[in-house]
This record gives sequence, structure tokens and C-alpha cells, in this order.
Amino acid sequence: MSDRAALLRGIRAWLAVFVVCLVLSGATAFPLVHELHRTEDLLRALSVPEHLPALMDWIVRVRQGLDVVDAEYPFVLYGTDWLAFAHLVIAVAFHGPYRDPVRNVWVVEFAMIACAGIIPLALICGPIRGIPFWWSVLDMSFGVLGVIPLYVVRRKIKRLEALTAPNAWTPATA
Repeated sequence: MSDRAALLRGIRAWLAVFVVCLVLSGATAFPLVHELHRTEDLLRALSVPEHLPALMDWIVRVRQGLDVVDAEYPFVLYGTDWLAFAHLVIAVAFHGPYRDPVRNVWVVEFAMIACAGIIPLALICGPIRGIPFWWSVLDMSFGVLGVIPLYVVRRKIKRLEALTAPNAWTPATA
């Protein structure tokens, strides 16, 4: 297998993993109320309240809030539907780099910027919305972890670009 083919295969594999994670993280925003009920039940079954009471208190508080919103103001949850939709739309954008990585490297760079943007968003909006700092750290980890495969992909794309770029020096120009 040529270097070019190996790089392309690696780029596509990393992109596929990233897109699957992006789709999964988006899809989990649709059934939020039911997920929180299942999460609370699972955490209780695992004795989490005894070992991590702050986590359990937070999960219960969020679940109670979602129950009230779902019962009284279900239209508010429409915002999480749009969050899920945005994840799915962003995932579709990665079809460009999958098809032609060099030409569409900007999608990967845009996603890296978005990952970096998670940190100030969590640090600013978390306290405003009453989110515990440790939960904001968890949110920020998605940006940090998300940028890792994107960085690997970008490096591979730049190597692919160098392999496919026309050589500046040829015997005809000497």
C-alpha cells in the first residue's frame, strides 16, 4: 500500500470514529428525560449515592427539573432537540473531508475551533446556569477529547497534502 493510500485510510478511519461519537452524543439529547430516569436507576443499583453523593444529588436534581419541564413546559425540551439536530448536521459536514481531505481540511479545523470553544462556554455559562464546577470540567473534557482525533486527522491531512502537492523543482525548471 502506498503512503498516500495508507494516509487516506487512516484519515477516513479517524473521521469515521469522530462522526460516530458526534452522532451518538447528539442522538442522546432526544430522549433526555427517559435517559435521566434510567441513569438515576442505574446509579442507585451501583450504590453510587453512598460513594459519590454529590454526583447523585446532581443527577436527581437534573432529573427532577427535566420531569417538571417535560410535564409543564415540554416546548423547552425542543431546545435539546435542536442541539441533537445540530450534532447530526455537523456530522454530515465531515463527508467533505472523508471524500477529499486536503480540499476540505477546513472542516476539521473548524471542528477543532469548536472543541476549543467548549471551554470558555462551560466556564462562563456553567456558573450562570448553576452548574457545579466539576460538571463543567466534565463538559470541557468533551472538547479536549474531541480535539485529539481531529488533531491527528489534521496532521495526516497535511502529510497527505505534502505528498500530493506538485513538486516545486523539476528538471524542466532547472
